[in-house]
Amino acid sequence: MTEFAGKVALITGASGLLASGVIPVFRAGGAKLALTCGDDRLYQRFPDLRDDADHICLQSADLSDESEVEELLRRVLAAFGRIDILVNIVGGWDAGQPVHEMSLETWLTMLRLNATITFLMSRAVLPAMLAQGGGVIVNIGARPGLRSSGHDAAYAASKAAVLRLTESLSAEYKRQGIRVNAVLPSAIARPEQAADPDAGVTPQQLGRVIAFLASDAGAIIHGAIIPAYGTKF
Repeated sequence: MTEFAGKVALITGASGLLASGVIPVFRAGGAKLALTCGDDRLYQRFPDLRDDADHICLQSADLSDESEVEELLRRVLAAFGRIDILVNIVGGWDAGQPVHEMSLETWLTMLRLNATITFLMSRAVLPAMLAQGGGVIVNIGARPGLRSSGHDAAYAASKAAVLRLTESLSAEYKRQGIRVNAVLPSAIARPEQAADPDAGVTPQQLGRVIAFLASDAGAIIHGAIIPAYGTKF
């Protein structure tokens, strides 16, 4: 399978659970990978990646700092010369508190980790994508971004911002060859839960949906907010 041959995919949060299902499909498709990874879990999961010349690991960048994001983009372009696909995985979750008990720090942290980082990374890749005549951005939303069930106000608001950003980006850039969509997981099953449908969808299942959106097969899809809940809900 070579559907991504000659393309460069920038994947944030590469050390996390969801990325464990996303990275293999892009590798199998022949993409060159630029991965943001904050620790060594990436190479624990994919030890053969250490010797793979078609990837770079961008460690220790604060993706909520615009100067560090700009430097990260310079490194990717210096290594590969282009960016065809951005998968905005990195984010955070904090819930369980009613609003009257929620700290301002929690509110701001959720907005920073989910909405601000998605905004900064998307903004950063757009000039390169515009210059090369196109590209793909896939954002990661969440079910509470559509409707909160309570006790998750900061998280739900931050993911709602990701969805509105996705729609705005699509409306602004789709006629310039840039496709922007979002996938909405509910719960993501850990490896030991993979056989339990009530545990949520697996990273591998989500990875295939994300890869479809990034592939030529998804070329007509713009501004979509795609639920990927499995049978849990």
